[in-house]
Amino acid sequence: MPPDARTDDLTEQSISYQLKSFGRLWPYLWKAGSLASKIRIISAIILTLVSQAMLVIAPFGVGYSVDVVQAGLDSGSIWADVALGVSAMVFGYGGLRLLSTIANEAREYIFAPVGQRAQREVATATFAHLHNLSLRYHLEKRTGGLSRIIERGIRSIDFLFRFLLFNIGPTLLLLGFSCIALTIAFNWQFALIAFIVVISYIWFTVATTEWRLKFRREMNKQDTEANAKAIDSLLNYETVKYFSAEGFETQRYDAAMESYQKAAIKSRTSLATVNIGQSFLMNAGLVALLMLAAYRILDGELSIGTMATITLVMAQVYRPLNILGFAYREIKQALTDMEKMFSLLDIRPEVEDAPNAPDIDCADGAISFQNVGFSYEKNRTILKDVSFDVAAGQTVALVGPTGAGKSSIFRILFRFYDIASGAVTVDGQDIRNVSQASLRRAIGIVPQDTVLFNDTVGYNIGYAKPDASWAEIEAAAKAAQIHDFISSLPDGYDTMVGERGLKLSGGEKQRVAIARTLLKDPAILLLDEATSALDSVTERDIQSALDDIAKGRTTLVIAHRLSTIVTADKIIVMDKGGIAEQGTHKQLLAKDGLYAQLWAQQEKGAAQIA
Repeated sequence: MPPDARTDDLTEQSISYQLKSFGRLWPYLWKAGSLASKIRIISAIILTLVSQAMLVIAPFGVGYSVDVVQAGLDSGSIWADVALGVSAMVFGYGGLRLLSTIANEAREYIFAPVGQRAQREVATATFAHLHNLSLRYHLEKRTGGLSRIIERGIRSIDFLFRFLLFNIGPTLLLLGFSCIALTIAFNWQFALIAFIVVISYIWFTVATTEWRLKFRREMNKQDTEANAKAIDSLLNYETVKYFSAEGFETQRYDAAMESYQKAAIKSRTSLATVNIGQSFLMNAGLVALLMLAAYRILDGELSIGTMATITLVMAQVYRPLNILGFAYREIKQALTDMEKMFSLLDIRPEVEDAPNAPDIDCADGAISFQNVGFSYEKNRTILKDVSFDVAAGQTVALVGPTGAGKSSIFRILFRFYDIASGAVTVDGQDIRNVSQASLRRAIGIVPQDTVLFNDTVGYNIGYAKPDASWAEIEAAAKAAQIHDFISSLPDGYDTMVGERGLKLSGGEKQRVAIARTLLKDPAILLLDEATSALDSVTERDIQSALDDIAKGRTTLVIAHRLSTIVTADKIIVMDKGGIAEQGTHKQLLAKDGLYAQLWAQQEKGAAQIA
């Protein structure tokens, strides 16, 4: 992803809108029915309050020690009073700061399980929801993009916990406690100055960070442009050499780098401007407080230790503000990332189960399409008034030109899409009235392009039945005529198949798919041009295995090579979204229609190859 993409996201939505996504996270934190989680959250909040209170109290110990030392100097009993003052400073200031750190770390121990559980539950809920979305959504989305949305969303939760709850939140608490302490110990004027300075600092940082974003975006854009030109030129190395264009390519790259240089200078100098402004506000505030303290000391209202107390209090308030610009930018981005992740949960599946939908009762597997109309888009009809029946145990083939609607019938039967009109029934039950999970359990498919998980052969076969015994997996492999091949491998069933099964040949992958389907033992079998991409020898072997698994099952076949379906009980010829003709192989040849033409074309092609 280009570096500027994440920065550009910062302008997509207002911060108030993005904060709504943080509100959606709350139910995962404050989990209903989980008393332990609530106790942990309350304990973490208490520890945060205690930690910040200690940080505010600690500087007063230093101020006290300074006053004690001063008193000792004035009275002449220097050593005893100095020892007492130093002890107060060491144990009072250092001890309280240590306790504050311990409280902070204890908070991490207590809150970490809550935060990690919330991240896991959000990630799991999003992942499960993506699997529940309909096929159309996944066809229109890039899987890599979805995984990045989830990954960034989960990272954003962790970031928000650390910065909003454990950095920005405590900083605001520290400011509040400091103002209260300054008011009680000295005067409300001290608290007012501190409050105005910190609020001014926050406003200035947020405003200038927004101002700097345009320079950041431009810098990232030019960096991407220069990188793209470099990669494009190096990938086309031979073409550059063919045309002696090395100088031209170097000039193009240098021009892109010059644009990046200018943008980078603006970004860096703008950061320097921000740093100067922040430093001015910090120091102006500190000077104002110290001058006010000096006047009060000269008037005899305050002791000399006040100077040390005020300096340390403001130093503690200012310290976490140093990263405010970075934190603001990253928090805003994190809120955007989290909102994008939660927006996935707002997408409703196109195909949903009816309320209280029962499981399908599929004993025989008889299929009926009754006047089915279907389209992927309103202005593009795929199926028009399609009607046919497949009796229990029959093998019916679907043939026809590309785009005739054959694959759509399979997708409708799996209920990846709902039809626009008509009805589809299995054993007399409308598939819209039964649960999708039970319908899909009753159907097995051997696709044209078998995609395997990047795991072992045994895992991929057993995927159809997670609780299958090893004997069942081996029996399925034997029935698919692949057991001997697997046994010949050095690692046997533990052999890794590679990403998408790329370490296996096409025929081997198809046999694994057949074994997987056999293990599922479905009442209905769909064969989607399962041998069209194989050589003739492998095709014959695979076809033999397919014929074996089709016995006793209702089978629908999409056939590219018509020679593979001549023995089918019925052949349905589709054209332009409708059924052109249907019958047995001999009946259709006798009709001399579209099927006869397709058969003649394939016979002619086979003769030419021979």
